Amino acid sequence: MGHKVAPSLLAANFLNLQQEVEMINRSEADWLHLDIMDGVFVPNISFGFSVLEAIKPILTKPMDVHLMIVEPHKFIREVACAGAYIMNIHYEASIHLHRTVSAIKEAGMKAGVTLNPHTPINVLDDIIKDMDMVLLMSVNPGFGGQKFIEQSVEKTSRLKDLITRKNADTLIEIDGGVNKNTAQKLLSAGADILVAGNYIFKSPNPTQTIKDLKDL
Repeated sequence: MGHKVAPSLLAANFLNLQQEVEMINRSEADWLHLDIMDGVFVPNISFGFSVLEAIKPILTKPMDVHLMIVEPHKFIREVACAGAYIMNIHYEASIHLHRTVSAIKEAGMKAGVTLNPHTPINVLDDIIKDMDMVLLMSVNPGFGGQKFIEQSVEKTSRLKDLITRKNADTLIEIDGGVNKNTAQKLLSAGADILVAGNYIFKSPNPTQTIKDLKDL
């Protein structure tokens, strides 16, 4: 199975949101990545569940919902009702991680856990087999368009080793500074899903850019 590409809606033109979603539908994108920020866990505010509900009737791709918020366990029902395929929560914001991962699955979604750039891989040693995906932030969360943190390539490789050692089926997703050059390094290190925002939505031909990432 080849790798997946998940364009990040955070970089889309919100004045033409329907057109942007329809472009994603026509493209070779596998998922649509949606960042929900609260201005507390990260120093920015993005959009809420109403946006997810608004695009749900027209979106034909699975929703990959990334909660950059405090107390994400309180919003499992809202994310599920909005139609999410997978719900990502931050390790750093989840005191009872195993309980929250289990609750996400019980709500009918896949469970993902996100690590900030400074958070080591070994915090997942005892739970890696319980989650469906790990999202590694390759920039500091909160804003699009940041420079890729090169250490993320080695971190991806270490995460892949952990998954293999634990005989887990967990997927690896990378978000931040992904372009054609960094994507190739990440895929070689073991990444399964590439999230890209500005690189896709600000390109002259987003559909072709998605295809280029898929063809790597």
